[in-house]
Amino acid sequence: MTHRLADVLEIDVPRNPLQQPAEVLRALYRQQGEKIRRKITRQGLWVAVFVHLLFSLTDILLIPDAAAITVVTRFVISAMMLASLELLVWRNAGADAIDRVSAAALVAAYAGWLFTALQTSNTEVMSYYMVFGAIFMMSVNLFFSFAFRLSLIASGVIVVLFIAGLYGLPTQGVGYKLTFGIFCISCFIFTSYVNWKLNQERFNVFLNALEAKAQQKEATERGQQLLRLSHTDPLTGLENRRAIDQRLRDLWDRWQHAGEAFAAILVDVDFFKRYNDCYGHQEGDRCLTIVADALRDLAEMRQATIGRYGGEEFIILAKLDEEAELAGLAEAIRQVVERLELRHEQRRDGISIVTVSVGAAFTRHHAAAKLEKVIYEADRALYASKAAGRNCVRLFDPNDPQTSDDREHVAAVLKIAVPQHLVSMVYQPLQDVGSGEVSAVESLMRLRMPDGGLIPPSLFIPIAERTGTILSLGQWAIQTVCHDVLAPNLMQIASVNVSPLQLRSPGFAAFVALTLHEAGITGDRLALEITEGQDMEMHSGACRCINDLKALGVKIWLDDFGTGFAGLSWLRLVEFDCVKIDKSFVHDSHTPRGRAMLEDIIRLVRNRQATILAEGVETPEQASLMKRLGIDLVQGYHLGRPMTASALKRSDRGATSARALSAL
Repeated sequence: MTHRLADVLEIDVPRNPLQQPAEVLRALYRQQGEKIRRKITRQGLWVAVFVHLLFSLTDILLIPDAAAITVVTRFVISAMMLASLELLVWRNAGADAIDRVSAAALVAAYAGWLFTALQTSNTEVMSYYMVFGAIFMMSVNLFFSFAFRLSLIASGVIVVLFIAGLYGLPTQGVGYKLTFGIFCISCFIFTSYVNWKLNQERFNVFLNALEAKAQQKEATERGQQLLRLSHTDPLTGLENRRAIDQRLRDLWDRWQHAGEAFAAILVDVDFFKRYNDCYGHQEGDRCLTIVADALRDLAEMRQATIGRYGGEEFIILAKLDEEAELAGLAEAIRQVVERLELRHEQRRDGISIVTVSVGAAFTRHHAAAKLEKVIYEADRALYASKAAGRNCVRLFDPNDPQTSDDREHVAAVLKIAVPQHLVSMVYQPLQDVGSGEVSAVESLMRLRMPDGGLIPPSLFIPIAERTGTILSLGQWAIQTVCHDVLAPNLMQIASVNVSPLQLRSPGFAAFVALTLHEAGITGDRLALEITEGQDMEMHSGACRCINDLKALGVKIWLDDFGTGFAGLSWLRLVEFDCVKIDKSFVHDSHTPRGRAMLEDIIRLVRNRQATILAEGVETPEQASLMKRLGIDLVQGYHLGRPMTASALKRSDRGATSARALSAL
C-alpha cells in the first residue's frame, strides 16, 4: 500500500503542511487513501480465507480424527467473516471498520481451528502443528496494513490463545511448553516490532507525499501566475500580443472548420505622440490605462476579447454574423473613448480631447485566405481611418481604393532607404548616475518617405524584419555609429539595437570586426542591444554569434528588460554587460507596489553582476529615486532628447564623455 500512497492522496493540502500540529497530520493520515485501503484490505482477506481453507488438507493429513470438525469450522467461520466483510463494503463502511472486521476474522479463524483441533488424540503431532498460529500472527502484523494498535491487540490475542492451547496439552512436559511459549512470544515481539516500523514508514511516506503535493500545488500556482503575467500587458492589464495571437488562431480555426465568423477591430489613440510630448510619459500611460478600462467594459458587454496590440494600439476580437453588427460595434468603440473627454490640447485639428481611429475587418472567403490577412485588412482599414482625418471608423472594403496598402509602400521605401539617404540616426544620451556625466549614447534609427513624411520605428522595423531589409539597415547603422560618433570620439560608448535576424545571420560577427577595424576603434566602445520584447528564440546560431561578439570586446546589452517572458532565460544564458530596465517600471515606481517590483528587478540584475540602466526617466523625482536605488545609468527626456551627430558634436557633453571610459 505504501507505494500507492502518493497516487491516492486526495486530501486538501495546506500550505507548509509539515508545519501543522502533529494531531492534524495524524488526522490527515487517517483520512488519506480511504478508498484504496478498503480495496486492499478486502482483497487481502479473501486471499487469507482461501489459504485458510486450503490448510484443510493438512488437517486431514496430520489430525485425521479431528479433521471433520476442524474443516467444518474453517468453512463456517470463513463464510461468516466474508459475509460480514461484504456487508460492510455494501454499506460503504470506512476503512477502519473493515480493518477491524478483518483483524477479528483472523483471530476468530485461529481460535476456531485451535480449539477444534485440540480434540485430536494425536497430541504429539498437534503440539508441533500449533506452530501454525505463527502464520496468523504474521498475517496480522505483516500481510495486512493494519494500524499498529489494532495489530498489537489482534496478535496479542493470538499469543494468549496459543499459550492457552499449548498448556492444555497434558502429554507434553513443562520444558517443551516453555520452549514453544518463548518461541511464540518471540514471534509476537518480532512481528509487532516490524509492524511498528512499517506503520512508521507508511506515515513518513505519507508526509513526503503530502509535502510533495504541497510543493506541486505551489509550483502549479506559481506557473499559472507566470503564465498569466506572460499573457498580460503590464500597463493596462489587458491581454498582450502573445495572448491575442493565440485567441486569433483559435477563432481562425473555428471559422475554418465550423464557419463561425469573427471580426478584428484595431483601435489607435489619435496623436498620442503629441500627447506624450506635451503631458509626459506618465500621463500618457495614465491615458492609455483609462482608454483600456473603457474599452474593456465595452468588450465585456459585447462578449468580445480585447488586448493591447502595440504602443497606443488596441485590438478587439468579436464573434459577429453580419457587417452591420461590426459597424455598430466599431462606432460604439469610437464613442466610448470620445465620451471620456480626456484633455488633449496639442492636436491642432480643432479637437481638444483624446479620440481614437478605428479600423475593422470581417472574415471573408477569398483566394489564399490566411489568418494574417484578417489583421492585415483591419490595419489597412485603420490606415484609411487616419487618412480620413482620424476620430472615425472604417471597415475594410477590398473595392475601396482608399484602403491602399501602405505597408507595401514602406517595404518599397526600405529597399532604397540607404542609397537614397532616407534613413538617419539620432542619439539619446545616457547619464552616469554617480558622476553625473554623459558616458554613452543610444543610437536610434529614423526613416522618412520620399515626400518627407516620417515613418515610426514601430511600423518600419517589423516590416524590415519581415522583408529581410533589416540586415542591410543593421549594417548601415553599425557603420554609421562607428564612423560618425565613435571614431571622432564624440562619445566613448554608443549602443545600437540589433535584430534577431542579424544575430542569426552568418558572418555578422565578422562584419562587426571588420567595421571596428576600418573605423580604428576597439570593440569595447560598441554596445549591441538585444530587445527582450522581440521574439528571440534560444537559437544556437544567435548564442554563438553573441559569444563571438564578446570575444571581440563588444558589449552585449539586454534592452527593455521586464516587458517579455524570455528575459529571464536570456539572463541565465548570456552574461550581459548591461541590463536596461523598461521605462514602465520607472513610471510605476511612485506606487508602493511599483517600487517593490523595481527593487526586485534591481536585486535580480545586481546578482548577475551587470550594469543597470533605467529607461524613461522623465522627472527630477524619478532621477533622484534612481540614484537612491543605486542605478548605474539613466536615460530619458529629463536628461536629454535624441539629437543628431552634428548636434552631439556641438554639445559640451561631448567634452566630458572621454573621462567616462571606466564607467561601464
